[in-house]
Amino acid sequence: MNLLLTFRILGAMLLFLSAAILVPIPFSLYFGDGAAPAFGLASLVTLVSGLAMFFGCRSGKELSVREGFAVVTFGWIFYTLFGALPYLFSGVIASPVDACFETMSGFTTTGATILTVIEGLPESVLLWRSLTQWLGGMGIIVMSLAILPMLGVGGMQLFKAEVPGPTADRLKPRIQDTAKLLWGVYVLLTSVETGLLMLGGMNFYEALSHSFSTLSSGGFSTRNASVAAYDSAYIDWVITFFMFLAGVNFALHFQALRGKLRDLHRNEEFLFYLALTLGVTAILVFLNHGSVYTSLVDNLRYSAFQTTSILTTTGFGTADYETWSVLAQYLLLFLMFVGGCAGSTGGGMKVARILLLFKHAMVGLYRLIHPRAIRLVKLSGQPVDREVMQAILGFFALYMGLFVFASFLMAATGMDVVSAGASVVATLGNIGPGIGSVGPVDNYAHIVPFGKLVLTACMLLGRLEIFTVLVLLFPSFWRK
Repeated sequence: MNLLLTFRILGAMLLFLSAAILVPIPFSLYFGDGAAPAFGLASLVTLVSGLAMFFGCRSGKELSVREGFAVVTFGWIFYTLFGALPYLFSGVIASPVDACFETMSGFTTTGATILTVIEGLPESVLLWRSLTQWLGGMGIIVMSLAILPMLGVGGMQLFKAEVPGPTADRLKPRIQDTAKLLWGVYVLLTSVETGLLMLGGMNFYEALSHSFSTLSSGGFSTRNASVAAYDSAYIDWVITFFMFLAGVNFALHFQALRGKLRDLHRNEEFLFYLALTLGVTAILVFLNHGSVYTSLVDNLRYSAFQTTSILTTTGFGTADYETWSVLAQYLLLFLMFVGGCAGSTGGGMKVARILLLFKHAMVGLYRLIHPRAIRLVKLSGQPVDREVMQAILGFFALYMGLFVFASFLMAATGMDVVSAGASVVATLGNIGPGIGSVGPVDNYAHIVPFGKLVLTACMLLGRLEIFTVLVLLFPSFWRK
């Protein structure tokens, strides 16, 4: 492990973070919320730390896979520690554990919060919450690829370690160009949604904050009642549409912008994602008709919003789905395990993995009937490598194992069985709201500090897809 190179890259990432912390200051001065000094001090501390690491750790060696995993994992941890400073310095959050929980929830686009009252807090602090999600949505590490040429190292190792999903594909021969294209699409969609939300009555600050949270599949809002506070069908449908887009592989967005719409029709994962969204929405409309909503228009609006919000792991709320039928709640619980498409900003296990697991099972059943038959698992007509399938099976086993283990830990803190399991599902899948005491109208403030640390770890594991973090726990990883 080349620690000097690792810390040098982490230092460069902190330099970028120090600049990002300055973004809310103009909003603070405009609203006069008094939080500008806190952001200035937080930026200064981050800047000094980044400069010390960047110039104090020099190494001429190339970046290897080991350093890639270390940079990704510790990058998220460092961003959480330094990103929590605005909360602490402004006095909005007094507890370091709570501040780190909120910050990790932001950068991992989870959307779980310990804040009991949102409205009335400094506007710049709320914008920072949303900005952390926007930065973490596409990936802090992918953004850092743009500065890696200055360090004289390659970036594919980081790209493979960070980008969510079974595989990582380049759009351009140079990884830096790939990162720029992804962020270009990301910024474009964010700008379009901001404009549309402003047409719906939001001011620029609210529209930008909700666009940050939507395209990142985060879910932080500037209102206590989340999106429901606006009581606008137009705003609900705009956010529903962009939540759906956020759950799509961003490589497909790039191809669509180039006019290659056929790629959508040929992409099996996208078609399954679309069918899952429409199918669950239709079932929820049927289950909620009459018992919850008498108007078909309102029923479709709220059912589609919550389906898309949970499936993409955004976590916005326009309805208290705990008042819906038990079957409806179970459907939403199932979606919490699925998540968005590979290469999207969504969390969960990813649609591609669920689809490939199902196909693998079908091939296994077919081989029982026809032992001598040769049948391959394919995705979009292309055979899936055995190594990829083995990685998916291992990921599924680890995911479920972590869910059970973390649920036991949460139950040990005194939480009821439903809330303990739901809190783990909601954080491991980077969703935010769950069921029980962490439902859509509740928060995580009541959980004891140990439980918050467990859930903070779950957020990190879920966002970096388990392997990236757990590999660092093996002693052989650190040996030559």
